[in-house]
Amino acid sequence: MDQNNSKSITRRIIAGLVFGFLVFLVVILVGDLQQVSSQVIHFKWGYFPLVLLLTLFNYVLRFFKWHFYLGQVGVKDYPLLKSARLFLAGFPLAVTPGKVGEALKGVWLEKETGLPISKGISVVLAERISDGLGVLILSTLGVIAYPRYWPAFAIVLGGLIILIVIIQIRPAALWFLDLASKLPILKKISSGLREFYEGSYALFKPKALMVAVSLGTISWLGEGIGLYYVLRGLDLPGGWETLSIAVFVLAFSTVIGAVSALPGGLGAAEASIAGMLSLLLGLGSGTAAAATLLIRFATLWFAVALGLAVWGFSRKFLFESKRGS
Repeated sequence: MDQNNSKSITRRIIAGLVFGFLVFLVVILVGDLQQVSSQVIHFKWGYFPLVLLLTLFNYVLRFFKWHFYLGQVGVKDYPLLKSARLFLAGFPLAVTPGKVGEALKGVWLEKETGLPISKGISVVLAERISDGLGVLILSTLGVIAYPRYWPAFAIVLGGLIILIVIIQIRPAALWFLDLASKLPILKKISSGLREFYEGSYALFKPKALMVAVSLGTISWLGEGIGLYYVLRGLDLPGGWETLSIAVFVLAFSTVIGAVSALPGGLGAAEASIAGMLSLLLGLGSGTAAAATLLIRFATLWFAVALGLAVWGFSRKFLFESKRGS
């Protein structure tokens, strides 16, 4: 990757970080600075390491899904350490506007393994879709219990299923790709489209999809339980009701954040978490805001910090144009 592209990605990440700071301020002001501060000060911080461990549990399972996907698109015997570095280095890219920076993972894969960039981007897309299906599965019981969320749930689930079905209708897709290769406006990118499709087709075969969605569901359950322990740290009573609502809130807010296309779901996810906690658990605005900030620090911003640490120690590995580390 050349220096200009590296600087461009860095600028996008900085823009995402600034936006995140603004969202942080808005959440505090809406929740009332004094109330939020009081809730955070009196938070039982002994729970927080457990929340971080549950977040790491999420990352570990998602990494194995990432590595599994690489094998599905033809990247065999790729060292786990290098694979993990690429996976973690992708975390800060989630806060780029529209998450367009995540396409950089395709560039890194091409540099490291020779995998065509378009096929690498199909891995990134498959990660997002399998995560989406996983959190939708976790949201199911909550949506049944709270029908007001059904329209958004149905739209997202329907869209993902339609996309997967279309990708698996191979004759129709190949016909379109053949047509694209003959059209002047698409001819230049037709080979990239074909590589992207071939990667997507392999990744969304039933067996691969089942493995990925299973890993995604279990991994995101970890973060849902993490929100439960945040609530316990804010003195909410334990029990299945609080746990089930916490898992539902975390899962459904992740869906809302992803659909928003905002960097890292910033703004949309926070509003969803705080709003649903207030509505479903009857929390005051200060408590809901504190819970929102704590879980986002333990998930999104923890991930960004880990990724930036990898960038700091692996700039040669990530940004040199020469293949290999």
